[in-house]
Amino acid sequence: MPTVEELYRNYGILADATEQVGQHKDAYQVILDGVKGGTKEKRLAAQFIPKFFKHFPELADSAINAQLDLCEDEDVSIRRQAIKELPQFATGENLPRVADILTQLLQTDDSAEFNLVNNALLSIFKMDAKGTLGGLFSQILQGEDIVRERAIKFLSTKLKTLPDEVLTKEVEELILTESKKVLEDVTGEEFVLFMKILSGLKSLQTVSGRQQLVELVAEQADLEQTFNPSDPDCVDRLLQCTRQAVPLFSKNVHSTRFVTYFCEQVLPNLSSLTTPVEGLDIQLEVLKLLAEMSSFCGDMEKLETNLRKLFDKLLEYMPLPPEEAENGENAGNEEPKLQFSYVECLLYSFHQLGRKLPDFLTAKLNAEKLKDFKIRLQYFARGLQVYIRQLRLALQGKTGEALKTDENKIKVVALKITNNINVLIKDLFHIPPSYKSTVTLSWKPVQKVELGQKRATEDTTSGSPPKKSSAGPKRDARQIYNPPSGKYSSNLSNFNYGVCSHNVVQLPGAFSIKVFAHTHV
Repeated sequence: MPTVEELYRNYGILADATEQVGQHKDAYQVILDGVKGGTKEKRLAAQFIPKFFKHFPELADSAINAQLDLCEDEDVSIRRQAIKELPQFATGENLPRVADILTQLLQTDDSAEFNLVNNALLSIFKMDAKGTLGGLFSQILQGEDIVRERAIKFLSTKLKTLPDEVLTKEVEELILTESKKVLEDVTGEEFVLFMKILSGLKSLQTVSGRQQLVELVAEQADLEQTFNPSDPDCVDRLLQCTRQAVPLFSKNVHSTRFVTYFCEQVLPNLSSLTTPVEGLDIQLEVLKLLAEMSSFCGDMEKLETNLRKLFDKLLEYMPLPPEEAENGENAGNEEPKLQFSYVECLLYSFHQLGRKLPDFLTAKLNAEKLKDFKIRLQYFARGLQVYIRQLRLALQGKTGEALKTDENKIKVVALKITNNINVLIKDLFHIPPSYKSTVTLSWKPVQKVELGQKRATEDTTSGSPPKKSSAGPKRDARQIYNPPSGKYSSNLSNFNYGVCSHNVVQLPGAFSIKVFAHTHV
């Protein structure tokens, strides 16, 4: 093992050789042997090996292996120095290997090392994006779970920081191709991250690009399979996939496949859905997604059939007036509860799809059915007016901080819901029914969109190593390079749902109303 003095002497030989440095192979070998020495020798080797690496291609493997040994040293200062210098080895055919090594080093729990690895990866990304992606995706597909997880998070947070000259169309095509391979076997959380990666690519911002992403999501959602409402994994997969699809829909990218599936497979089983997460109002969650998608539904093959299913489900939440006894009092013990949150979603979806078949209520329903519907609408509208008056009175004069209390937040949301329902009911009372009014769903922000304005994307970055995943299986067991067993493996514990809490507001007189406030945890 060389001493510190020998390392300096051989460094001097190489430094003084200038153009003839490649002729001093023995001197470089002495420096490589420095990794077997003590702490001081290793620190010097970590600096000297990369400095002359390019002059000795025949010793490339030995040099990279020597540097890798230093990257795994027990001394943190040696590891950091060795990692910092790794990009100097990323030349030619060595670059994918260096990218692979750096990707594996993402598993470190030392924040300084983690930042060095991130910076090194970004550095070689700018040298050769395709080669770096090769190393990253190699580990995503066949590496340890912790390495896979952090490599995916690296892509999801760092890709968008790279300049356009690095993320060329060709590079983005490679990302899409490799991502499709990974999506054959992903957890729910991984799927969300990959959709974030892909939806941020410039080449997929076009109509055809968004359509391609929708098709990817539809494949993950398995829309060709019969829906199983009692299987929490099946319900979870549909919810997560639909959430990823919703932001992609537009007047040019239609939601027809998803809306059709919801009408045909999900609505008939709404009451028997198994919630994948405790505290989630699964029925309301499904109805909200359907409402958001209904605005962008294109031509539907079985429009009348699906509209009828939607109409029948709406009727379940729009009760008939209670029967009156001979003395004019209610014969029943209590008034029906009006579930405004559900009705807003169903009525909005019916209103959107009804535009495509405007004579549904007048020509497709028999007179008795239409009369029954009008009675329900009238009764609901009456309760609606009572509630709106009560809410306006309760909120009158309140501004600023007063509106931020939990109670008043619920009332503000309730007022949005009831106003929306009121507008939609007025449309349906027209003769013939009208579908012209426009409302913003109560949980959606009201935004003024200027012409030509593009969809905003979420931006999150991280400068420290993510915490290790909690104990327990993360994915279905994978063997290196074995074909995946399934397209989508659920990971319920790591995915954050929006949880709907409800409050029952008792009004004076006739109506007891359940109001849902949607929050994210």
